[in-house]
Amino acid sequence: MKFEPVATVRAYERVVQQIEDAVFSGTLKAGERLPSERELMTQFAVSRSTIREALRVLQAADLIRSKPGDPRGPEVLAASPAALHKSMHRLTRADHLSFAELLQFRMALDGSAHLLAARLRTGEHLAELDAALAAMREGASRGYAEFSRADVAFHEAIARAAGNPLIVVCLEVVRGVVLEQIEDRLAHAGDRAELMRTWLAHHGEVLQAIRDADGELASRLARRALYDNYVEYVPEGERPRLFPLLDT
Repeated sequence: MKFEPVATVRAYERVVQQIEDAVFSGTLKAGERLPSERELMTQFAVSRSTIREALRVLQAADLIRSKPGDPRGPEVLAASPAALHKSMHRLTRADHLSFAELLQFRMALDGSAHLLAARLRTGEHLAELDAALAAMREGASRGYAEFSRADVAFHEAIARAAGNPLIVVCLEVVRGVVLEQIEDRLAHAGDRAELMRTWLAHHGEVLQAIRDADGELASRLARRALYDNYVEYVPEGERPRLFPLLDT
């Protein structure tokens, strides 16, 4: 029998883990202060450089706000989507994730967002979607860049109508990474005018389904459109992983 080598855990990682646990458990609350660097050195029995590296990691993760030499100690920050956004962005850009996996995740998430939006939307949400669709129509006459900005606004409005901040963040990140991976091909798309007309028709159908509170239809339209628009960029051997998300 062979054993795997044991990975060395650095001291600053242990410091980070304990402080993270205290924040996530609520022992440390937003607005409270950590002890000073000197006190942290004493409590953790580590060097100043170890404490500073741990604080740097925690600050990069948006868990604390730290200023060297501040006698009050680092401040614990309120939970925000920023940390999730950073983590999601790093994960979705990882080399081990294929485009098929990214698209599959977006189809599942977008479909759920559309279903929730149709069932939870308010008059304000519908007005926001109406305005976004009108901006898309106007943008189509001005150029693809303006059309795309209005298209993003339409999808963001649907995510907000779903009523879950995690959905908003995840969709924003995944949508951006998917588009990053194919932006060169989109930039050289043949008939952009026809592409914009097709997308306008689709968005009109989606908005009507949401207005009618038909969540199943809105979800089906979203998943089908993503598949139709992006499947050509997925290798044939990986396409079957998308099939379960389609209503045949």
